[in-house]
Amino acid sequence: MTGRDILILIPARLSATRLPGKPLAVIAGEPMIVHVLRRAEEAKLGPVVVATDSEAVAAAVEKAGGRAVMTRADHVSGSDRIFEALGIVDPEGKVKIVVNVQGDLPTLAPADIQASVALLKDPKVDIGTLAAQIEKEHERTNPNVVKAVGTEVAPGRLRALYFTRATAPTGEGPLYHHIGLYAYRRDALERFVGLPPSPLEKREKLEQLRALEAGMRIDIAIVGSVPLGVDTPEDLEAARSMLKR
Repeated sequence: MTGRDILILIPARLSATRLPGKPLAVIAGEPMIVHVLRRAEEAKLGPVVVATDSEAVAAAVEKAGGRAVMTRADHVSGSDRIFEALGIVDPEGKVKIVVNVQGDLPTLAPADIQASVALLKDPKVDIGTLAAQIEKEHERTNPNVVKAVGTEVAPGRLRALYFTRATAPTGEGPLYHHIGLYAYRRDALERFVGLPPSPLEKREKLEQLRALEAGMRIDIAIVGSVPLGVDTPEDLEAARSMLKR
């Protein structure tokens, strides 16, 4: 895999309900979306493009020297948005791997993005993603902490069996906090967005279950920590504290 084969796309919209306008929330002097752009660029995997339905977000990205493309406003998920953006950025189909980096992860480690892509060196893997071992007891039972359940196929790597908001698996042993970053083979992304929402996806409200129910293989790289996802004003203040100059 070379840099010409890989495209990182960052979906960003302004209409978040808990923290309206969050891509433009200022952290350490720059909009949050620019911090995410920088982390993705630092992974040095290939071009990075923000996919948005907001002229203001596009302007902020371009002011920072990045590239943004405008996408439709009616997408129900980030994966749908990045698939439209892929067609705009690479209509010739040269890109083989598409990385979906959420636009609200300003503390994401570039090495973790690299780890998700490395999983696709295995030709049997359709989608690569990330998880970190849960260390805080209260997170084991928190339904907002999505658990990744898998079987170990190599040190630090699982083949995903399920994702759930429940405390799983039961019994002794580690639990893993899923991190919502995905590296797709191009044909896997195309297949995924063409599938209807699956029964377990709708029940758990977890989009990645659609892929598992369709028989697609997802592997998980175990990384050292969970990046801060900014969803609330409290999260935003935490990000400002972590990234202050």
